[in-house]
Amino acid sequence: MADIDTNIVIDPGTAAPTAVAPGATPAADSRRTPYARGGNSRGGQGGRGGQGGRGGDRRGPRPPRVKSEFDQKMITIRRVSRVVAGGRRFSFSVAIIIGNKKGKVGVGLGKAGDTTLAIDKAVRDAKKRMITVNLTKDASIRHEVSAKYCAARVSMMPAPRRGLVAGSSVRPVLELAGITNVVAKVHSGSKNGLNNARAAIEALKELKA
Repeated sequence: MADIDTNIVIDPGTAAPTAVAPGATPAADSRRTPYARGGNSRGGQGGRGGQGGRGGDRRGPRPPRVKSEFDQKMITIRRVSRVVAGGRRFSFSVAIIIGNKKGKVGVGLGKAGDTTLAIDKAVRDAKKRMITVNLTKDASIRHEVSAKYCAARVSMMPAPRRGLVAGSSVRPVLELAGITNVVAKVHSGSKNGLNNARAAIEALKELKA
């Protein structure tokens, strides 16, 4: 009896040897490739990004941000807390000065749990409290004025060709109002920038048309 050369292939599904004729290729078992029938292999689809849906950027170009007509200057930013039944709750307090450098200026205060929200609230508050200052032709004030807010006392007087001479938070108030050739003095020892700025606003309200 002649010897027959056969290759013995063990089928992992049946765990039994299977004879294969010489030169033949073992038949592929569908149980070995779970994605062979429907071609549902994730690699064949190119991944989620290859489908063009989730991977693509459907958003269009962002519209240009409109610049505000008012410039702003932050006076103070503080983290404050209040005591409640469960403990302390922290928030941020922001004081801001805004103005268009053409005679309009305002001071606002905002409080929120986030600095961005606090700044937005302060800007809205400053717009509500905005005043219009009557300036001379050389961007100065017409006469001397003074005012008091809490413990802050401020006085201003016109000074031709002197520029802007002021300190503390009074200076940004005058700068954002567009006022120059003025000498401003803080007569109190108060270091509260918000009160000094509000005293400057009260002094500018005393200007006559």
